[in-house]
Amino acid sequence: MQGVLYVSHGSRYADATAEATAFLEAVKEQVNLPLQEICFLELASPNMMQGIANLVAQGATSIAIIPVLLLQAGHYYHDIPQVIAQQRALYPAVSFSYGQPLGVQDQIIQILAERIDQAVAERRPDMKILLIGRGSSNPQTVMDIETIVCKLKRITTLNHIEACYLAACEPSFDKKLQTAVTEENSQIVIVPYIWFTGFLMRHIHKKVTKFKGTDKEIVVCQHLGEHPAMQEALKDRVIEAIS
Repeated sequence: MQGVLYVSHGSRYADATAEATAFLEAVKEQVNLPLQEICFLELASPNMMQGIANLVAQGATSIAIIPVLLLQAGHYYHDIPQVIAQQRALYPAVSFSYGQPLGVQDQIIQILAERIDQAVAERRPDMKILLIGRGSSNPQTVMDIETIVCKLKRITTLNHIEACYLAACEPSFDKKLQTAVTEENSQIVIVPYIWFTGFLMRHIHKKVTKFKGTDKEIVVCQHLGEHPAMQEALKDRVIEAIS
């Protein structure tokens, strides 16, 4: 029997775990398979080993591992494959397949454009947009984020869009925000390329709060979240992995 294991990042915050779980439950309803489980890489339970054990106990003989990740980074190349290798040795009679992260998709970039429209009541001529990625030591991450910036410029017809990162890559969000506040632009729009709420979104809001007393309008857009296009994109990855 075919089983599906959704592997989300996990968070120390209950609201973030609840958001990810609700999102994945919605995707499960769109996938016509009886054996589907949700697990987390860290900071929440069940973990991957428990998720696989649950599927095997229910009779799964083939398991598709679905990374609930936006881009190919350390978790995709190292952490998840290590667990898969361990579990292959533990369950030699079970076959495992490994899906792809969502990657750079036009429908996801369209969500970013929608988030800008939702957050900004009126676009000022000097508006600057900071697109924030999580960051990774994998150089492909920077290439992907820069591609997203180019596509977002084309979709929105806005030219003043710059990338920055929360970790591991330069320029950092902190530096970019500090620079933007000292420049002549009066409107700064922060667009998180982040799937679920949690520590990173809290960090962004905390940094922005420090500049609330300035004459700048600083707006933080909603993260990608539960948008139907995100559900559709992940469902497509499940179908790819099981076929």
